[in-house]
Amino acid sequence: MSDTALPLPSTSAAMLALAAGTFLLRLSGPALRARCTLPERTEKLLEISAVLLLAALAATSALTEDHAFTGPARPLGVLTGGVLAWRRAPFLVVVLVAAGTTALLRLAGVP
Repeated sequence: MSDTALPLPSTSAAMLALAAGTFLLRLSGPALRARCTLPERTEKLLEISAVLLLAALAATSALTEDHAFTGPARPLGVLTGGVLAWRRAPFLVVVLVAAGTTALLRLAGVP
């Protein structure tokens, strides 16, 4: 067995390869969109899955920190912001009220 090993690619070469792959993957979407047609049901499921993925990310961020429950203050702030967004309040108002709700609850001693 030989002691010569293939050198591992340098960090910059790996970064360039990943950047090129990402660019090509993103470019393939618009390029293939005209060639590939999906059934209407599949398109609906893809739309729903994107919304579900975003909701799961928001729930994880709102409910956990360092693999533990954050306490009720943050979820209540997110719930308040969600209600305001549902009622079509301006985005700045939604963010400020959600953050303010969480801050006031924590100031009141709610974890």
